[in-house]
Amino acid sequence: MPRTKTYRGRCHCGSVRFKFTSDEIKAGLRCNCSICIRKGAVMSAEFISPERFNALEGTEALSVYRFGDHDVNHYFCKRCGIYPFHDLTKKPGHYRVNLGCIDDIDSLALVVSVVDGRSF
Repeated sequence: MPRTKTYRGRCHCGSVRFKFTSDEIKAGLRCNCSICIRKGAVMSAEFISPERFNALEGTEALSVYRFGDHDVNHYFCKRCGIYPFHDLTKKPGHYRVNLGCIDDIDSLALVVSVVDGRSF
C-alpha cells in the first residue's frame, strides 16, 4: 500500500515556496523536448492535482514561459531563474514539480524514465 507524504519545495532563493501531498516519490521523469533537455530537470512522474498542491507562496516572483504550441506553462522564479514546476494550459493547476526543488529528495538518486516530448 502506497504511503502518502507531504513534500515541501522552493526555488533556489526561497522566493517561491510550495508543498504537496503525494504517494512516496521513488522515481522521476525527464523529457527530451527542446526546453526540458536544456533545463535538465528531473520532474515528478505524476501530475500533482490542485487538491494536493497547496501553500503556494511567492506567486509575484513567478514568471511563465510558453513556446511552440503553448500547451505547457513553464514557471520560473524571476529572481533566481529556477524552474520549480509546470502545468498544462488544458489542465491548469495540475503540476509536475522539479524534484531538485523538493527538500529531502535526491533527484539524481531516483530511478528516472525519459518521455519522448520531442514527438508530441
